[in-house]
This record gives sequence, C-alpha cells and structure tokens, in this order.
Amino acid sequence: MNMAGYAFRRFLGALPTLFIIITITFFMMHAAPGGPFDASRRLPPEVERNVKAAYDLDKPLWQQYALYLGKLAHGDLGPSFKNKDFTVTQLIVTGLPVSVRLGLSAMALALFFGSLTGIWAALRQNRWQDYSAMTIAMFGITIPTFVTAPILSLIIGIYGVHLFGQEFSLPVGGWGGGALRNMILPVTVLALPQIAVIARLMRGSMVEVLRANYIRTARAKGLSTHRIVLGHALRAAMLPLVSYLGPAVAALLTGSLVVEQIFGLPGIGRYFVQGALNRDYTLVMGVVICYAGLIILLNFVADILLALLDPRVRLS
Repeated sequence: MNMAGYAFRRFLGALPTLFIIITITFFMMHAAPGGPFDASRRLPPEVERNVKAAYDLDKPLWQQYALYLGKLAHGDLGPSFKNKDFTVTQLIVTGLPVSVRLGLSAMALALFFGSLTGIWAALRQNRWQDYSAMTIAMFGITIPTFVTAPILSLIIGIYGVHLFGQEFSLPVGGWGGGALRNMILPVTVLALPQIAVIARLMRGSMVEVLRANYIRTARAKGLSTHRIVLGHALRAAMLPLVSYLGPAVAALLTGSLVVEQIFGLPGIGRYFVQGALNRDYTLVMGVVICYAGLIILLNFVADILLALLDPRVRLS
C-alpha cells in the first residue's frame, strides 16, 4: 500500500475514536450533579422552563444527544451557557492560539534540551555524568506541574534571583499579549517533565544504536564521534522519539489545563476548568472535541513521519 492509502486508512481509523470520546464526554457531563443554571439566582418556574427550552435541556437526554450530534455535523458547537455573549467556537478561537503557542514552545524546548541531554548521557554511558543526568531526569518525571509551578513562581517570580549582580524576576501571572517575559515560567513548567522523558528515551535509544554493527564499522574506519553521532546514529536513535511525539504533545495539552489555571493564561485549558465547574456543557464539549482532534491529528502526523523515516514500517 502506498503512503496516500496508508494515511487515508489511519485517518478513517481515527474517526470512531473521536466519536467515542464525544459520546462518553457528553453523557459524563450530564451525569454530573448540578446544572448550568443551578448557581444562578433562583428563577421563577416559567422563566426556568423557557431557559431550558431555549437550550433544549427540557428534552430527554437521548434527544439532546441526537440534536447535539446534528449541530456538530454542521460545525456548530453551540452557545456557551455562562458566557452568554459568545459562542463556544468564538471562545475556542480566542483561547486556542494561546494554548498552541504555549504547547509548541514547551515542546521545542523539551526536544532541544531533552535530546542533547540524552545524547550526552549515552556517550558517557555508566559514568557519573550518565547517572547524574538520569537521576535528575527521574525527579523531573515524578514531580507534577502543579508542584513545580508554585515553586518556580515563588523563587523566580516573588523572591527573584541574582544574575550578574542584578536582581532578576519574572511575572507569575497573566499573558501580557504573549510577551516573552510572561511565557518563560509557564513554558518552563510545561517543558520540564517532557525534557526528562525525552532525555531518558533518547539516551536508551542512542545507547542501542551505538552498539550496532554499522556504527562499529564507522568507528573502525576512523570517523570522529561527532560525525558518527550526527551522520549515522542520530536518525536511527530518533525513531522512538518520533513515535513518542504524539503522546508528548497530548501530555503538554492536558498539562496546560493546570498551568493555564495557575498562571492565569487565557487559553482553552482555563476555559475547560471554568466550564466544568460551572456545568457549561457546550463549552466543555467544545474544548474536549478540540483537544481530542488535536491529539488525534498529532498522533496521525507522528505515524506518517515514522513511516517516512523507518523503512521497516509496513504501510498496510
């Protein structure tokens, strides 16, 4: 099967997954106690009936589900129950660029420093540098973002650090129009766990590749370590990393829910948390669909890249 056929088959396989996610999320949201208008001021019964009828909440649940799928098929995510001046699509369009910029920046940082650390540790296998790097990476994996975010905010944002004889601090909240100073802390918090994972993954992959016969042949020919790593070993060592890119970006997206809330960033992760607390069904559904679509798309891209880089992958 050629690449186009392989890509089409992978795309069709993702559609049932998206449908299952939509279905489960819809019924879980409606099964949660409370409703979107319970926290509001008590309405007269006639007004409450009219409000529920306007949002189709007076209909049986299966009928609400069918109506939602019908609107979704036409690209309509519905109105937000709490943000009455905005549709869900408008809120996502407003918040998505913030989340994407945050996630891509963290991913780029993680790929750069994680790959360098993993290669550096692999070239010094079983030495103190290797053990030190992997120990630090293990701590980076185990410490969650909701712990590192307050700690870094306290140290760098509140107390400040001294660099070159001057005190240096960073904003601990707000987006500031995407200014670099406002992005450093949240991007760093998001990237730290992924740097640790990528470092361990790259280290293990590089160690295995450096033991291959063709690497031994390259060394026997007198090639330098720099040329062996960049010219021969790096491409093969990156294959497991390419496979991990989809789950890695998924982890960054879900991790941004906490980070955006802690740092007060206007991304879709913050909308998701607010929507869940307010029982804003349509907003939560819209954010979940957006997240699921992005994760499925990124996994799809990772599969295609792996098929292009690794000739051993069968396109069937």
